[in-house]
Amino acid sequence: MRILLNIIWLLFGGLWLALGYFVAGVICCILIITIPFGIASFRIGVYALWPFGKTVVAKPTSGLGSLIGNVIWLLVAGIWLAIGHIVSAIAMAITIIGIPLAVANLKMVPISLMPLGKEIVDVGAVGVQQGGAPA
Repeated sequence: MRILLNIIWLLFGGLWLALGYFVAGVICCILIITIPFGIASFRIGVYALWPFGKTVVAKPTSGLGSLIGNVIWLLVAGIWLAIGHIVSAIAMAITIIGIPLAVANLKMVPISLMPLGKEIVDVGAVGVQQGGAPA
């Protein structure tokens, strides 16, 4: 089921969202001081291509640098990316088939607002990290 949802996602919005993240990543990497934002943007772009079966978890080693970077990101790009995800979610929720895609889009809003200090992992890996059986 995840593969089918990922294919539908890719065709009906994931490719454009990922492309936006990749363009932002290239721009951030050209400006040397914003390379950490570029790397985060590339990570989210890959997540935006194939989101089903993956989840976002907080890195335990993130600190004050991530917080400061997230505030800057929020003001410069995070708000616009979150608005893009919300608008895309509304458009996808119009059809019954699009409702899971809209939910996935809304799940991407928090990482689009504050990407630093977060890690994208497989859903099964989260259960193993927490000491439980894989989901």
